[in-house]
Amino acid sequence: MPRLLTGYAVLFPLLGFLFNGLIGRKIRNEGIIAAIGCAAVGAGFVVACMSFFSMLGLPPEQRTLSVDLFPWIVAGGFRADVAFQLDQLSVVMMLIVTGVGFLIHVYSAGYMRGDPAFWRFFAYLNLFIFSMLTLILADNFLLMFLGWEGVGLCSYLLIGFWYDRKFEKGTTGDAAKKAFIVNRIGDFGFLTGMFLIYVTFGSLRFQTVFTQAATMTVGTPVVLWITLALFLGATGKSAQIPLFVWLPDAMAGPTPVSALIHAATMVTAGVYMVARCSVLYALAPVSMGIVASVGAATAFFAATVGLVQNDIKKVLAYSTISQLGYMFLALGVGAFSAGIFHVMTHAFFKALLFLGSGAVIHAMHDEQDIRRMGGLGKSLPVTYRTFLVGAIAIAGIPPFSGFFSKDEILWDAFSHGSWVLWLAGFAGAGLTALYMFRLVALTFQGEPRWDKGVHPHEAPATMTIPLLVLALLSALGGFAGIPQSLGGGNAFEQWLEPVFAPAGEKLAFAATHGNVAEYVLMGLSVAVALAGWYVARIWYLRRKEIPGLLVRRLPNTYRVLLNKYYVDELYDGAVVRPALSGSELLLWKGIDVNVIDRAVNGAAQSTAAAGRVLRLIQTGVVRNYVLVFLAGVVLMMGWLLAK
Repeated sequence: MPRLLTGYAVLFPLLGFLFNGLIGRKIRNEGIIAAIGCAAVGAGFVVACMSFFSMLGLPPEQRTLSVDLFPWIVAGGFRADVAFQLDQLSVVMMLIVTGVGFLIHVYSAGYMRGDPAFWRFFAYLNLFIFSMLTLILADNFLLMFLGWEGVGLCSYLLIGFWYDRKFEKGTTGDAAKKAFIVNRIGDFGFLTGMFLIYVTFGSLRFQTVFTQAATMTVGTPVVLWITLALFLGATGKSAQIPLFVWLPDAMAGPTPVSALIHAATMVTAGVYMVARCSVLYALAPVSMGIVASVGAATAFFAATVGLVQNDIKKVLAYSTISQLGYMFLALGVGAFSAGIFHVMTHAFFKALLFLGSGAVIHAMHDEQDIRRMGGLGKSLPVTYRTFLVGAIAIAGIPPFSGFFSKDEILWDAFSHGSWVLWLAGFAGAGLTALYMFRLVALTFQGEPRWDKGVHPHEAPATMTIPLLVLALLSALGGFAGIPQSLGGGNAFEQWLEPVFAPAGEKLAFAATHGNVAEYVLMGLSVAVALAGWYVARIWYLRRKEIPGLLVRRLPNTYRVLLNKYYVDELYDGAVVRPALSGSELLLWKGIDVNVIDRAVNGAAQSTAAAGRVLRLIQTGVVRNYVLVFLAGVVLMMGWLLAK
């Protein structure tokens, strides 16, 4: 049964895209367009649920299924099929993408109401879901790369959806191009990794590659280069250092797009790809160390930037970068199940937070500066309460979902990583609680700071119902992974165990130290989250002069954080401007003007000169033509007589 269902999960969003993309312009009823778009993803979610329950009825050894649809490329000894691989990992991702994606589609029906390109928006959303499903269900690297590029294309189309609007220093189109170009840098790494995989293993099919890799020795150089190249692709798609700069600018798109990119689709693609290649990464300890280090550094780095941002969506954007860092930290220390568990819980609370911010922006007539908000909890009670649930979840306060997944990552970082990695994650957890409750305080609590002409109001049911569902998932979703130390069996980890074998170092550490160390670290993580909440409450509700005092005492630090460590300026000065100047001097003035233009212009000038000479013959005077004719006859006769 799962084998028959899998293709339909991908087919339905594709049909929704084709319907709204081809004839949506002619349908004036927004309800029909939204219904088609939502139904396409909702049907995919139903298929995902049926696949999950059908898989539960199979023995663990029979839960990996292959669905071969048709040959795609056959050239010499190379073959790539359009084929899907259904296992515990792909089913979890399919449930996340279609489930959260469906709620975002429903929300979009209310948020985008009245937009002239309503039909185009839903067509792009459906294409986004189709591309992501292709990526996570592919059974080979080439088909995964097709979905990989598909989500990149859709992000470009949706970030620049309002292409005629201004965004900071440019237009939304500039933000879309930035995302597209930065991701192409990462894609170079993915392509390089694929080339090395084919040369090494003679195939791009997962089962073939991983089966052969399992016989190789740890530390094989070619596997090191393969995994590093693939990780470069992951840093681009999942916004890690150094390729994270596109994600904050992606806020230029409509808020439902931000939720879809950050929660259910694009940014989790890199995490999924590394997790899918866990067999390869297990053979490359150096790559694992790099993945963990980059993840820990990104988690802390982005959290510090989020402390001082004033755009409600920018705070959440840097929050996403930080949370993705936690996911890579987990993958880098071999806790693949914990990383995917955080992918799931993060999808719940980050979609909730972004959609909640959209409800705030909708109520405030497109205002996004939290310094001009305050006191919205009374006007937007549903949005406030659900947003607060999301903030508690991401802060890691029990028993909400973020506590279980983040605590599992911190424990894994300590138990079979290093105390340095744990410390970076621990500090990031405290900063996360601080900036999230700062956001709650400045947006929903305290005294109103908005203009007198603004009258905030609660969003319609199409927007609030998804908030309520996501709030419930954010509150309860973590119970799927209750650790053994708290009396649970970590059902989520057990479900993924056939895909990710449990780490031997982790089990050995737990057997040696028991649960005491885990309880201590758990208590510390809860304490630092509560400390972040308390500090935010004091600073932004009771002693409001403290933040200003800190800014005056630490102006340079504040300026660095406010300008995101000047990374964009660094790239602009070190890469963009030199490339532009080099292109101007070498490619334009050197080659284009002096070589190509001169060659083209020279050919035209030579033709014109030849034409001027030949034009002297065409005088239009008949006697001249007769004279030339006679001269030719005389010359011919003279030549014949000379012979």
